[in-house]
Amino acid sequence: MTLPWAKKRAERIEATAANAAVAAKTRTLWGDALRRLLKNKLAVIGFCWIVIMVLIALSADLWVPQNFGDPTYIDTGNVAAVSWQPPSADHPFGTDRVGRDILSRTIYGARVSLLVGVLAVAVSLVIGLIMGALAGYFGGLVDAIIMRITDIFMAFPYTLFAIALLAGLGPSLTNVILAIGVLGWTSIARVLRSTILSVKENDYISAARAIGASNTRIILRHVLPNSIASVVVYATMAIGSAILSEAALSFLGLGVQPPTPSWGMMISDGQAVIATAPWMTVFPGAACLLTVLSFTLMGDGLRDALDVKVTD
Repeated sequence: MTLPWAKKRAERIEATAANAAVAAKTRTLWGDALRRLLKNKLAVIGFCWIVIMVLIALSADLWVPQNFGDPTYIDTGNVAAVSWQPPSADHPFGTDRVGRDILSRTIYGARVSLLVGVLAVAVSLVIGLIMGALAGYFGGLVDAIIMRITDIFMAFPYTLFAIALLAGLGPSLTNVILAIGVLGWTSIARVLRSTILSVKENDYISAARAIGASNTRIILRHVLPNSIASVVVYATMAIGSAILSEAALSFLGLGVQPPTPSWGMMISDGQAVIATAPWMTVFPGAACLLTVLSFTLMGDGLRDALDVKVTD
């Protein structure tokens, strides 16, 4: 005879086991990755900051000029009265040497930094995915040639190479994106190549070859989808690096040109008066720091979330 409490306990165990079995059947690789990512508090905080910055930058035209003034407008007839103002209710981040509002310039500077970060990494991804896939899949002479080209690009210091390119092309937003993008593909190609070298030895690749699938189909349908996780992680972190590179180039006067606001250029303008007007440097510097840190935290969280060796 089964006791009532033992029977209820057995029913609860059976129900729990059944629910676990159903959950296991419905789980997917990307679903597991999302759950692990949401458990990483630092990655979630970084993602939230990125979303906030994107929303503020995209909606700036709707409210910034009305509240804090045009970030490029200079009141030539009243410069002395409106310049070097410390943070106040009218200008929460203060004003610069010609009376422009630092808050509005910081917000519009986010547009430039985010645009450069995303587009430059997109350029690097296109080049890196093509070169890395060809090197890793075909190997041999193709791999040797592509890797030697990669070594040539990586032999030059990144910043000096970017300065040399911009000195020849001329400083502009488009040229900054091209310079950072063209110089950033080498690491992506190496990461993808190393992943493909292990993926292409799997049985499903051999099966695809056996049924007559073309190399292009195998690369696009089987190799890249199973190698892309590491590239996604690296690309997320690379956006932060691209933002930092744009700020450094603008700081040197080779990035976005006035009057377009840029975090690097704002920091450069404020370095000479950092002791008397620290707000000119602190606020754009903090925005740049937090944005780059957020992309790094997001990439770090994606790395842990997409690691198939990690179990819940």
